[in-house]
Amino acid sequence: MATVVETATSQGLPLNGVDVNKFPDGLKTSGQHPPFIPEFDHYRENPELWTHRFSDDEIKEIGEAADQFIQKQVPLTGISKTNFPLPTLSRRLEVLRKDLIDGKGFYLFKGIPAREWSLQKCATAYMGLGTYIGYFVSQNGRGHVLGHVKDLGEDPTKTDRVRIYRTNARQYFHTDGSDIVGLLCIAKSLSGGESDIASTHNVFNVLQERHPDVVQTLVEPNWYFDRKGETSEGEEQWIRGSIFYLENERSDNPRVYARFDPMNVTSLARFNSGPDARIPPLSDKQRYAMEIFEKICAELSLHMILELGDIQFVSNSHVFHARTAYTDHPPGAVDENGNPARRRHLMRLWLSAPESDGGWKLPYHDSMEKKRGGIQVNDQPPVCPLDAE
Repeated sequence: MATVVETATSQGLPLNGVDVNKFPDGLKTSGQHPPFIPEFDHYRENPELWTHRFSDDEIKEIGEAADQFIQKQVPLTGISKTNFPLPTLSRRLEVLRKDLIDGKGFYLFKGIPAREWSLQKCATAYMGLGTYIGYFVSQNGRGHVLGHVKDLGEDPTKTDRVRIYRTNARQYFHTDGSDIVGLLCIAKSLSGGESDIASTHNVFNVLQERHPDVVQTLVEPNWYFDRKGETSEGEEQWIRGSIFYLENERSDNPRVYARFDPMNVTSLARFNSGPDARIPPLSDKQRYAMEIFEKICAELSLHMILELGDIQFVSNSHVFHARTAYTDHPPGAVDENGNPARRRHLMRLWLSAPESDGGWKLPYHDSMEKKRGGIQVNDQPPVCPLDAE
């Protein structure tokens, strides 16, 4: 942790400019100032602030921990900090966790040898790292706590039953159903599939300034979100709420929080049209708000390209993320080394950082639970498939 002197020096503040005749202890009240707004212009120009390439020693530590875990034949669902020790790297991950929750909300690690390691070793190493960030939560109705972003040939226009991560279609700015989402690049596409992120706070502030009418629409709790059939017995097929919230009102200084996926808003025609309509269709104001929201997110976004072996972590609490459409390698294609080209493949983690462990105070009944959020259908147990299914 930086000392007061180090912090002051780094911010260019005078250390000896206080008149001790007026301020006997040499300390002057700072006063009221505008807060730092997490705009991404500074980060665009300084990628070293959000990027770390694993050193050879760090890769060795991760690889050895993965090998030892695999040798013990413990199910991957049982991985933990205890059985995946990282004596050196754990300190960096502890700092990263704090930064993801209360700081800029995103980070990029580089250098996992995904081409050399097997899928099992990649998955083990990735989930082992994830145990230092949060608790694994299920990403779908089948209990996948290790997910796979891969084009399975499903129709992206069938939004009422198809999850877009299983297609090669564009993903609009959205949040996932967890506190933190992680992506490990196992194989790149031929083109596209690039990542964009935008600060929730910055988006909200700009909308407040330019489109206060849109903000009013986005904070009204009359939006319906499709659960696409991934529900337990007796549950509704949708959730009603708003897109922007203030962090739980019990907080002395509530932050702006958002939960939104446009693909889960535009897919409800089966419930909001026809003689048996059970919920209202999107209003013109809501459609307009979605259009402006996407436009502002794109304008303020930071663009990054995930290379082979990269791990991206993003906080869903205060960062929106998107993906461009992509094209995979055609059948029979080879990579730069003459090996068969692999289809684009990202391993995905949804991680919980609950209020009980220093996470945000969210407007949900499970805010204190260790594995809050995610998708749980009845008593489906967690599973860790090594590839998409």
